[in-house]
Order: sequence, then structure tokens, then C-alpha cells
Amino acid sequence: MTLKKLIVVSGKPGIFKISNQTKAGLLVETLDSDRKFPIHNMHNVSSLNDIAIYTYEDEVPLREVFTTIHNKENGKQTISHKASKNKLTAFFSEVLPDYDTERVYPSNIKKVIQWYNQLVDAKFDFSTLDSKENTEEEE
Repeated sequence: MTLKKLIVVSGKPGIFKISNQTKAGLLVETLDSDRKFPIHNMHNVSSLNDIAIYTYEDEVPLREVFTTIHNKENGKQTISHKASKNKLTAFFSEVLPDYDTERVYPSNIKKVIQWYNQLVDAKFDFSTLDSKENTEEEE
């Protein structure tokens, strides 16, 4: 399972793994229960591989943020996404010190932390994020 095969769908909680492509959209399954269902073309879908976090200098790919959190937490879950706004922003400042505080909202930080914890629960192999294959496949 690579980050390119993992998506988030606006209006639906959690991360989904792409199983198949259909004429009308995608067939996806949840990470935790292998329950499959269709996502139609009218849904807003984002690949986790394409998401980036704004910094004052540039944009940092989400895979780099996940790798930093993974290294900081030694491969274990991190703080809850339900923690207070101050705890979340303090934690994110440790992970990505130069993130743009005007464009990255606490709700965005909650999503990143929630996604990271879901990936840990699903036993995602974070070592695949370090490899060059993710960036080479894009070119």
C-alpha cells in the first residue's frame, strides 16, 4: 500500500484505499474494515500523495510531515486529534516549525494528526515514504 493509493473524500471521515476504477468513479475500501463502496465522480477526492502543507517558504508534501511525525513518535501513535487547539498547534510547531499559521488552520492540523494515527492503526509502512519511487512516479 502506497500513499498514491490512499485517498480522502470530502464529506466522508477517514482514509480510503482505492480498490478499482469504474466508469462512474472509484471503488474504495476502508482501512480498518475492508468494507467496499463506490465513490462517484461528483465527490471531491484527494490523494494523500498530492496534499501539501503551507510553510512561509514553500509547500511541504504531506508524506514528509508523516515521516517527521513517525520519527518523532518512534512509529507509534501521536497525540489525539481531539486535543485542545493549543496542544495541537504546539505539537505541529515541533513537527513543522515554519508552517504558515495564517493558512494552516487548527482543523487542518487535526486532519493531519488523525490521518497519521489512522495509518499507524492500519500498520502502514512509513519506510515507503522515504523512497524516491513516490516522486519518480509523478514525473
